[in-house]
Amino acid sequence: MLKNLPPLLTPDALHALASMGHGDDVAIVDANFPAARVAQQGGARMVQLAGTSATEALKAVLQVLPLDNFVAKAAWTMQVVGDANAVAVPVAEFAAALRQAGEQPAVTLERFDFYQRAQSAFVILRTGERRKYGNILLRKGVIASDSE
Repeated sequence: MLKNLPPLLTPDALHALASMGHGDDVAIVDANFPAARVAQQGGARMVQLAGTSATEALKAVLQVLPLDNFVAKAAWTMQVVGDANAVAVPVAEFAAALRQAGEQPAVTLERFDFYQRAQSAFVILRTGERRKYGNILLRKGVIASDSE
């Protein structure tokens, strides 16, 4: 057991997140997302976080992963099919979590564009989220000391 780490982040999840480099993406997805197929097609690692919601997973990841501030957008969610302006409950929760963490809001992507972008993710964290549209992509930033 380690101190000051969210307990829902398993050793496999922590290893995957720590192995990411600047510009790598992590996909946090719901239980309905085709995570195994998307991971296989893109070569991503897949880690199960079956006992948690996507919002809980996002909050835990935001505690340990800096988002990229060298780009205009570092977070993406999936649009509601048939109504691009609708905001699904998990997406509203993601927006609140990003605000609370001091991060920029997410951009929405059409469903198949989200799948395609997830294929290039470094890791896919598959949660037990059963609500629709509990999917978000994050781009990793840097932790640096500019004093040297």
